[in-house]
Amino acid sequence: MTQSSVQVRAGGSAGAPTDHSALADGGDARAARLDAELAALDTIEARLIAISDAIPGRIAFSTSLGIEDQAVLHAIAATGRAFDVFTLDTGRHFPETLETLEASVLRYKPAVRVVFPEASDVEALVARDGIMGFRQSIEARRACCHVRKVLPLNKALAGAAGWITGLRRDQSEGRSHVPFAAWDAAQGLVKLNPIADWSLETLEAYIAANRVPINSLHARGFPSIGCQPCTRAIRPGEDIRAGRWWWENEDGKECGLHNRPKPKEAHV
Repeated sequence: MTQSSVQVRAGGSAGAPTDHSALADGGDARAARLDAELAALDTIEARLIAISDAIPGRIAFSTSLGIEDQAVLHAIAATGRAFDVFTLDTGRHFPETLETLEASVLRYKPAVRVVFPEASDVEALVARDGIMGFRQSIEARRACCHVRKVLPLNKALAGAAGWITGLRRDQSEGRSHVPFAAWDAAQGLVKLNPIADWSLETLEAYIAANRVPINSLHARGFPSIGCQPCTRAIRPGEDIRAGRWWWENEDGKECGLHNRPKPKEAHV
């Protein structure tokens, strides 16, 4: 595989608005057809090429720099197709996560946009809830995720026609039915999950075969890595997302990027 530059699709900038009328008209049906097409393809590279061919306009890939997203990033570079790659810097990352970003840029030479939350939103959140207030309630934690992740994601996806993620069905029970493609009405685009059907074994084999750089925390019991104050290593036998917001007891814990609870407390 050759290493290729990952950049914004020709004909538009990362923040340029896109006319979604063609996709919005029958978006569900169009996404369903693409879902079936992707399911019939055997490799992630073939799926990414099909996505690039099927969707006009900017196609964004939001990477958390976890093992799944590193596999997707490698495949994007291997295709030579232009995608808009960005990551969200919440201000609470592990140092190892930032090292992974640096290693990825050096390996693949992509133009990775780093998207930050609005400083005024963070200041208002901390003034109201405190520097570690997200541990006081689920509502407070979701409010922190909303300010540091959801709002920046919305800004980064503005004007995009497609949104690629590294979601897999066996990551958690709540993700067990993740499709390859689906219309995201909230964002007005097609949400794409090209490794939805991959097992952990398939993922790890791909990483090993291609010597993909990954976060060193994965080898230290962190299969799912988020913000440093909100992530711990998991214990033997625990669900792979048990280390996220471990003080909470609810099932299907998410930050709001891939399911969008909108409690009043989430807005500051």
